[in-house]
Amino acid sequence: MDIDSLNELDRQSARDLSAYLAGFVTEKKRSSMKRVLAGRTQAVTVVLEDIFQPHNTSAVIRSCECFGVQDVHVIENHNPYTVNRDVVMGAIKWIDLHRYNHSDGHNTERCLSELKAKGYGIVATTLGKGATPLPDIPVEENLALVFGTEESGLSSAAKALSDHSLKIPMHGFTQSFNISVSVALCLYDICGRLRKTRCNWQLTKEQREKIELRWLMKAVRNSEIVAHRFLSDRAKEA
Repeated sequence: MDIDSLNELDRQSARDLSAYLAGFVTEKKRSSMKRVLAGRTQAVTVVLEDIFQPHNTSAVIRSCECFGVQDVHVIENHNPYTVNRDVVMGAIKWIDLHRYNHSDGHNTERCLSELKAKGYGIVATTLGKGATPLPDIPVEENLALVFGTEESGLSSAAKALSDHSLKIPMHGFTQSFNISVSVALCLYDICGRLRKTRCNWQLTKEQREKIELRWLMKAVRNSEIVAHRFLSDRAKEA
């Protein structure tokens, strides 16, 4: 029983396994998980398209975890992502990383089409004219914030699939922020307004249960063996 196969469990089995695994962590750790889950959201997600420097992606993942964003999508058409553990500081353990690296090269279309199908409005970050200033981006709908590679920005495919465009107001000679800074600024503004103006930004009970089980699997030593033994014994008793 590994983390990837948890979704195959029926809800009651998943609940029972979660309760069992919780007995292997401290009360302090369990309380921390509950507290963090209460502030988690999937109403905002971040998409990174072909980021060249892996430490930038790792810094973004760290920021997402800090702001309570559960999902990060990494498109790897040309630039593969390797986790920089010195930068990510363990944050990758607590978020859900979705990678798009199919050899056909159409990973941007695949990622953004999937997010659209799930009800996300696609927001392209750009320096172009006509983009909406960050404070004016509406937060009534779920948003996928898309950030492009450091040098050239977003691809034409990403722009074509976007529903909105966003720019961060700047007042100096320099034309842009570092990508990790841009993501942090966007999340600070959007997540802050989201929590103040929407009542449905939090995870549902079922979403919290699924994420908590994945976290427990990561927190408990030899969790795959422990989970397999528990479910096997449970099946024999049924």
